[in-house]
Amino acid sequence: MYQLIRKMLFSIDPEQVHYMVMNRMKNAYSLLPLRRLMKSTFTRRDERLEREVFGIRFPNPVGLAAGFDKDARFTDVLACLGFGFVEIGTVTPRPQPGNPRPRLFRLPADKALINRMGFNNDGAPAAAARLKARKERLVIGGNIGKNKDTPNEDALSDYIACFRALYEVVDYFVVNVSSPNTPGLRALQDKEPLTRILGSLQEINKGMPVPRPILLKIAPDLTNEQLDDIVEIVRSTGIAGLVATNTTIDRTGLTTPAGEVEALGAGGLSGAPLKNRATEVIRYLHERSGGSIPIIAAGGIFTAADAWEKIEAGATLVQVYTGFIYEGPAIAKNICEGLLKNG
Repeated sequence: MYQLIRKMLFSIDPEQVHYMVMNRMKNAYSLLPLRRLMKSTFTRRDERLEREVFGIRFPNPVGLAAGFDKDARFTDVLACLGFGFVEIGTVTPRPQPGNPRPRLFRLPADKALINRMGFNNDGAPAAAARLKARKERLVIGGNIGKNKDTPNEDALSDYIACFRALYEVVDYFVVNVSSPNTPGLRALQDKEPLTRILGSLQEINKGMPVPRPILLKIAPDLTNEQLDDIVEIVRSTGIAGLVATNTTIDRTGLTTPAGEVEALGAGGLSGAPLKNRATEVIRYLHERSGGSIPIIAAGGIFTAADAWEKIEAGATLVQVYTGFIYEGPAIAKNICEGLLKNG
């Protein structure tokens, strides 16, 4: 059924249709019978799906990655679609419009997306206010970044501001220094600035009444030497884990004609073309750390088989984003049911 609807939805601008569909689902959620119908249709509950990771109990291992609900507008609706957790953001301390439109593009032949959104969001305080008012119980991650006009040497202050704004309303944090869509941001993945950011956040975190798990989201384009540095940084700072991976700037091996891809311009590529590289990164990190670092997998997850591949490579939890766009609202339930069959 969704495949028929998707054909119509894909005829509309991706960013426009995103808000159109989610706002309609939000309206449906406000009606109790439709809310109950969504929950019964899309939720799969089973004790065998539960996971305890970095001190948090997840009802199932399938989450929604950051980028889909940037401003925490739809967490109640998403709670009805069977996700074990939802990561909001990326949020920045101050509101910012992001990059000029169009900035989100589909590559249907590759089951992929290219985005150069640029951390468009209403700011961390606005997201915090919405999360404070939410109705549904759901594990929430807060993905945090820096404002575009904040110099890298001052980036730490932005991450601290986001941490303080969201501390009371999220269950864990993800530090995003790996988006390709904010100029210079990926330079913060270098060992020295990254250690400073994560170490400083951890010091603040330790002084809070209940410390929140802090994770780092990394790019798939890092070398093995850089991944070795990441393992060392995780150990030295004591952060809780990693999200692997963000979108890629690589364009090799696409089915979509190169001219068409080039015409779309810069941005991060997500979806099926990222699947193998994300798995490679997860496996490498898992092996180099001796399995001591919890990893949330992201990149090319559309089916239970895709999720199982990531879990076998060393991931504990998985996240979907592009797969949600292509597979539809039953994706979390379908993956959960497939995982139960795998054991």
